Amino acid sequence: QVQLVESGGGLVQAGGSLRLSCAASGSISSVRAMGWYRQAPGKQRELVARVTNDGRTDYAASVKDRFTISRDRAKNTVYLQMNSLKPEDTAVYYCAAGNVALTSVGSWGQGTQVTVSS
Repeated sequence: QVQLVESGGGLVQAGGSLRLSCAASGSISSVRAMGWYRQAPGKQRELVARVTNDGRTDYAASVKDRFTISRDRAKNTVYLQMNSLKPEDTAVYYCAAGNVALTSVGSWGQGTQVTVSS
């Protein structure tokens, strides 16, 4: 079992920046990738960014060139740096751990609200 604890998030104006953090503990050896999903009201949860154990990263088209995911293996922590935020980035962001593609998620964080005002 992997436990994920998120921090960061909050309210920011359009064009601003926020950083999310996710600390993992427990059976880390079973994790092949970590990343972030988000869910806006009335919409499906979508994969925003992921990073694999060997450092490969992948982003949703809507956030590419604005968001950066990174991983500190020594601290078992993943970060999501979000720049040039837009109102449409408003959502609850969930940290996730699972398979390489992060399509099968074994563990979820508690979720953190990101609100971008126009």
